Amino acid sequence: MSERDNPYGGGQSYSTNMSYGAPQNGSDGAAAQVSASPGELIKDTTTAGFSADVIRESGNQTVLVDFWAPWCGPCKQLTPALERAVREAGGKVKLVKMNIDDHPSIPGQLGIQSIPAVIAFKNGQPVDGFMGAIPEGQIRDFIKKVGGDDAGNRIAEALTAAADAKTAGDMQTAADIYSAVLAEAPETVDAIAGLADLLFEAGDAEAAAELIATAPAEKKDVAGIAAVRAKIDLAQQAASLGDAAQLESRLASNPKDHQARFDLAMIQNAKGDRNAAADSLLAIVKTDRAWNDDGARAQLLKFFEAWGMTDEATLSARRKLSSLLFS
Repeated sequence: MSERDNPYGGGQSYSTNMSYGAPQNGSDGAAAQVSASPGELIKDTTTAGFSADVIRESGNQTVLVDFWAPWCGPCKQLTPALERAVREAGGKVKLVKMNIDDHPSIPGQLGIQSIPAVIAFKNGQPVDGFMGAIPEGQIRDFIKKVGGDDAGNRIAEALTAAADAKTAGDMQTAADIYSAVLAEAPETVDAIAGLADLLFEAGDAEAAAELIATAPAEKKDVAGIAAVRAKIDLAQQAASLGDAAQLESRLASNPKDHQARFDLAMIQNAKGDRNAAADSLLAIVKTDRAWNDDGARAQLLKFFEAWGMTDEATLSARRKLSSLLFS
């Protein structure tokens, strides 16, 4: 991905008024069109493509070049482990593979005499490397050594920029930045959660669910992912509850119809009226804490998870809940 295509490359600073669209240069920085795909983290190259894929690209971030051949047994052992380690590195390095049988001139110029050989390039120059099918742990150490923290810092800055854009109400910019991060580092959980949340709020719960399903298995329960999953689950539950007016009519006839009040809270939450939803559940807790095995309080805690621990509705309802439970 070039500097022009990468909205978080080159140490660029971020603001919530970034312009996204056709790439263009200007005094206030480069606008960015998100066009990369996760597969660009690892690619094959040719003699003709080496300059762009390795020399120029290594000005943006470290590029590892894997010199290999189809007949090389150790290459077949190294390459899968190398690819896994590059993906796990989350965008700190890119991997470019070159078949030396098809493209012998570049390895010849670099003095590659045995394979597999991996050479790290930074700013157009080879800076380090290794030969042979080394263990995967050593590959990770090598990537940590040559990759540094530059890519990680750029991603962290981009995530902050996306969050700032979202806070400012610029959802398109936030979505574009999250998309760019995922194009570069597809397992970045904060970007997955951030973009999925935007998709859900835009009314595309199905796309949001598909996106959070791409999170690494060991990170599927982190706070951001869990919050989006809770929102999706709550919306699905609310969709089956019917008409709010009918529930309100039932409550007018019988204020102790806790199921009607509970269902109404679900619908209120689905419509975005978080304070009303919390108050409905709190009313049940106040009147009959034991109803449905403390179901109102349990549902309120699910709301807190979906809304986020720092949401104003969460903070307000949590204070009210504490007052009811401990007064």
